[in-house]
Amino acid sequence: MTVVKDDSGREAADDKGDMPGGGDAYVPSQRRLDRERHKRTRARRATAIAAVSTLVTAVVLYLVVVSAPGWQRTKETFFDGQYAREAFPKVLEGLWLNVRLLLICGVLVLVLGMLIAIARTLRGPVFFPLRVLAAAYTDFFRGLPLIINLMIVVFGVPALRLQGVTVDPVVLGGTALTLTYSAYVAEVFRAGIESVHPSQRAAARSLGLSNRQALRHVVLPQAVRRQVPPLLNDLVSLQKDTGLVSIGGAIDAVRASDIIAQRALNYTPYIVAGLVFVALTIPMTRFTDWVTARMDRQRAQGGTT
Repeated sequence: MTVVKDDSGREAADDKGDMPGGGDAYVPSQRRLDRERHKRTRARRATAIAAVSTLVTAVVLYLVVVSAPGWQRTKETFFDGQYAREAFPKVLEGLWLNVRLLLICGVLVLVLGMLIAIARTLRGPVFFPLRVLAAAYTDFFRGLPLIINLMIVVFGVPALRLQGVTVDPVVLGGTALTLTYSAYVAEVFRAGIESVHPSQRAAARSLGLSNRQALRHVVLPQAVRRQVPPLLNDLVSLQKDTGLVSIGGAIDAVRASDIIAQRALNYTPYIVAGLVFVALTIPMTRFTDWVTARMDRQRAQGGTT
């Protein structure tokens, strides 16, 4: 039997014997057990209070909405079950176009944004024109509203009647999305590159790496790792904005709901399309939150720079 001391200094007998390897078995003190019991009690009480508060808030909001004078008319116009069932399959069919745009434009945005960011961070007077062009690109497309950019590209390019240039609204809409979002992503990448301490590049150069090798193997890996959360946030925004390609006539989820709504003079299909986009966005948003929290914990523990 092993004798151990608890947190209060009193001796406690351990009748489990010694652990394999010669170590004594750990016996939590009564004070520690009381603390853990108190923590569990507080956690259960906090959970119960949060549940009751949420329920009360939901009931109050429900009563406020259903007691509004125009609730019955609003319910018929925006929450009609018949039109919801009719619109749901069409919206899902159009959503596949939004998903494809997200995947293709997302890759193009990341690649183009990285190239623009690298161009803005190049050193030396010979790269001055390239830095100016990259800065002008980001300033212009970050300042130009996305909806105007879409109209210019989707309607302006076909008006030029250029030989060999597509007039497909899906391709043109995806091009406009790529132009706008690559400007935002370029600034995210640039911020990440400039956040890497100059000593990192100097150390790489002292080891015999060229400027290009130092950028590729030392600077960019750190920059990208630091900027993962804001990059994911931009992709979440891109996921929602793919619905704007409908202004050119592309049959995506938004356009599919618009066709049914205009025919039936009922706005329930818009609600269905909105809920579908929300359901598609929430998992990616939660993943972004998880990545952010994980990276914060790693930085706190010294796991990443």
